[in-house]
Amino acid sequence: MSIWGSLIGGMVGFSLGGPFGMLLGSLIGGKISRARSGSTGNFGAFAQPQQIFALSLIVLSAKLSKADGQVSKEELVAVRDKLKIPENEIEQVGKIFNKAKQESTGYEPYAHQIAQIYKNNPNVLEEVINILFYIAEADGNVSQSELDMMQNIAKIFGLNQTQFNSIKESRKSSDKLNPYIVLESKPEEDLQTIRKRYLQLSKEHHPDILISKGVPQEVIAESKKKMRAVNSAWDQIQKLKAN
Repeated sequence: MSIWGSLIGGMVGFSLGGPFGMLLGSLIGGKISRARSGSTGNFGAFAQPQQIFALSLIVLSAKLSKADGQVSKEELVAVRDKLKIPENEIEQVGKIFNKAKQESTGYEPYAHQIAQIYKNNPNVLEEVINILFYIAEADGNVSQSELDMMQNIAKIFGLNQTQFNSIKESRKSSDKLNPYIVLESKPEEDLQTIRKRYLQLSKEHHPDILISKGVPQEVIAESKKKMRAVNSAWDQIQKLKAN
């Protein structure tokens, strides 16, 4: 079954709180009480990690789509196609997307709640940023406002500038990326030091690890691209250091 199925009705039985609880509560006619929706600590206690990740992507994608002041057709198509949402589930996913896009609540409260849910899994938080880049690239240009928003989300997530730059650099083709930025390293560091970082990143961003921590199979292809960038960067650095 697709992870996008039954996200609205299927979450009713879970302990929802914070902005996500308020958003879903408004979509199901207030079946979630105000008291429960007002709490930020319960969301995620019983919900499946994949469902939480899916909701996070839908809501943040909606906020990102209007970051530059306009929602392009390409971005809307990207949310559907790049997140691999089946036609029979577009309507209900669209309800969540449109509600998040139209509401006055900014992206920050959602980012804070996501950060709390995944506070022990920073590699999953990095993957959220990675896929947001994927969405932002849909119209062929990542605007400065989109970049600023993603950078601020990364900051809320507790990711440092080096980690954000690595994600951003990894989006480039292998012949254009800076391998040191991808591996969060410096040219003056010795090969053994960089190798340790390479092995660490390889483990953290391995698709199997991310799936076990809640990243849905539907979007794991982007994690594989990150892994290819990490491997390519390591190959390039080995060649550079050999000269």
